[in-house]
Amino acid sequence: MSTTKQVKAWFQIHKWTSLICTAFLLMLCLTGLPLIFHEEIEELEGKPALAPELPAGTPKLKLEQLAQTARQQFPTKVIRYVYWDEHEPNTTTFTLTDSLTAPADNYKLVILDDRTAKVLEEPKVQEGFMYVMLQLHVDMFMGLGGKLFLGLMGLLFVVAIVSGLMLYSPIMRRFDFGMVRTEKSTRLKWLDLHNLLGVVTVAWAVVVGLTGVINTLAEVVVGAWQQGQLAEMVAPYKNAAPLTGKLSPLDKAMGEAYRAAPGMSPSFVAYPGSPYSSQHHYAVFMKGSTPLTERLVTPALVDAKTGKLTDMKAMPWYANALFISQPLHFGDYGGLPLKIIWAVFDLITIVVLISGLYLWFARNKATKAHLARMTATNQRQTQQLEESEILTLNEQKGATHEV
Repeated sequence: MSTTKQVKAWFQIHKWTSLICTAFLLMLCLTGLPLIFHEEIEELEGKPALAPELPAGTPKLKLEQLAQTARQQFPTKVIRYVYWDEHEPNTTTFTLTDSLTAPADNYKLVILDDRTAKVLEEPKVQEGFMYVMLQLHVDMFMGLGGKLFLGLMGLLFVVAIVSGLMLYSPIMRRFDFGMVRTEKSTRLKWLDLHNLLGVVTVAWAVVVGLTGVINTLAEVVVGAWQQGQLAEMVAPYKNAAPLTGKLSPLDKAMGEAYRAAPGMSPSFVAYPGSPYSSQHHYAVFMKGSTPLTERLVTPALVDAKTGKLTDMKAMPWYANALFISQPLHFGDYGGLPLKIIWAVFDLITIVVLISGLYLWFARNKATKAHLARMTATNQRQTQQLEESEILTLNEQKGATHEV
């Protein structure tokens, strides 16, 4: 294929992939900005610490006592998960649901004081500005179908980036890098600026685009883990009788997990019958202590009847890829400085997307104007030709008449 044909092919790929995904990417960039700073926004709102100050050395209650308090507060519900928020010390959060088989969005959060078992808050997480931004960014309120659709838009975005680089490369062989022809037309000036900003943000855009695609596959990844590794870990319980009677205390399960994973801390616990566990186990997910390993979890399965550890395995690579992608997508690894960098690149990407739309409309307008001029020229030429032919015929008739 000749160089000209290659350029035309890359141009068509870049044009159509960009046009298809641009509107959705603009929405993702705009909703992503407040999500990058969600913690800082909550601090600016002046939300006080949930757990009150108590005398130093005040002992913490047993987890089972906290769980019993949560059940007493909501006797018609069952506990599905327990987790700890590092930004809210001395608290434990319980996720309760109408039944263990209820949909994922059927839940209620209850935050208890670790030392007094007092209910500190019942967060309404499914309302408010940040909730709307998150749902629009994650699935556009369309569930799994919305996630997979946005994942497809993310793939088209990556293809648009690659095709844009292929178009920009031959241009830079003829011009200086970063060239912006301000003395030329407005369209050319914006074309140069669009290319320059696209190249400057290319690494960030690819990282955010690919991690976004991986994040949209979260439910698929969890399903693969459930059908694969988790099924292998609980295989000995496949034909076991259903759990009856009182379960082993949650504290015993936690103790088993601590002994099996020294130096690690709990991220969350899945109760028997919940999606992240089996019908017969507590699943205690332990995390590391470094900025990277605290994002990776290792499940320790504890028999909910005997309180004994039955298995513990590191998560498979595809699950770890998801855990790493989630914070990287929002720049959560390096604190506020990295978040600011993420926000700046986000804003630049918005300019790239809007300028791309402008260039498409401007090119179409210029093409239509060019076609109109050509049509008008052809019409004039045709009219002149017809007039010339008529004049020639008249002259011939006049000559014949004279003869």
